[in-house]
Amino acid sequence: MENVNQTSSVSEFILLGLSSRPEDQKPLFILFLTIYLVTITGNLLIILAIYSDPQLQTPMYFFLSCLSFTDICFTTTIVPRMLVDFLSKKTISYAGCLTQMYFIYALGNSDSFLLAVMAFDRYVAICDPFHYVTTVSHRRCVLLVAFSCSFPHFHSFLHTLLLNHLIFCDSNVIHHFLCDIGPLLKLSCSSTFVNEIVIMIEGSVVLVTPFLFIAFSYVLILIAVLKIPSAAGKRKAFSTCGSHLTVVTLFYGSIFYVYLQPLSTYAVRDHIATIVYTVLSSMLNPFIYSLRNKDLKRGLRKLMGKK
Repeated sequence: MENVNQTSSVSEFILLGLSSRPEDQKPLFILFLTIYLVTITGNLLIILAIYSDPQLQTPMYFFLSCLSFTDICFTTTIVPRMLVDFLSKKTISYAGCLTQMYFIYALGNSDSFLLAVMAFDRYVAICDPFHYVTTVSHRRCVLLVAFSCSFPHFHSFLHTLLLNHLIFCDSNVIHHFLCDIGPLLKLSCSSTFVNEIVIMIEGSVVLVTPFLFIAFSYVLILIAVLKIPSAAGKRKAFSTCGSHLTVVTLFYGSIFYVYLQPLSTYAVRDHIATIVYTVLSSMLNPFIYSLRNKDLKRGLRKLMGKK
């Protein structure tokens, strides 16, 4: 029987990266090294501030600390590989490519589900504050985080498994800076019909469902806020949601631009949008959440004072 896992002569892929010009490699290396260090530092400070300040031991900040940890893992899956490629030959093994793709989808979708969980937290806090403590109990928070971080692995495993059954026998050049499913499907010399159907159905459901949940939550939040009689009360309610809405817009806007289009149209212009949700979003999240949050800024000042 023919081995469906056959890859013929392709044992590694060549990642073209962001630029093929030699003079661009060192500036890009410095830029992304800086972004990576800022991302790690910013998210670690958020986590340490939350867990060192008793006043931040609430569900909202628990979810934020989980998001920060996922962002650290997410960007670590991508940026160190990019840094190596900037200074050396841009090759990645077949197994390494599939492994990177697996964790990109698993961690990226974990971010997506955590943003949905954070929207639920804000909905309960604003629309049903009297039952907040019981509705968003510690046990329920842990279960929501566990689901958000585990379910995406099944989604990622499915697409990685299907991709592993394709045959790559011609070009091994990936027109991207990471191993993404769109460019990889373009390289396959076997039928990708099943992969594309699964992406269209299962992939769209996994991607769009958390966003729809967030949108529905904020519609209910908006209705509740508009019923608040005082302007100060409305401002306070909106201030607790503004940071989260900014992160959601940045994250989902770039993802939808990349993935909610036919695979055949996947082009180099999608690199910028991919950088936004894989690299820039993880770097900007700590700043977005801390700049407009007095409690978190106080926690960060206390943390820095201790250090």
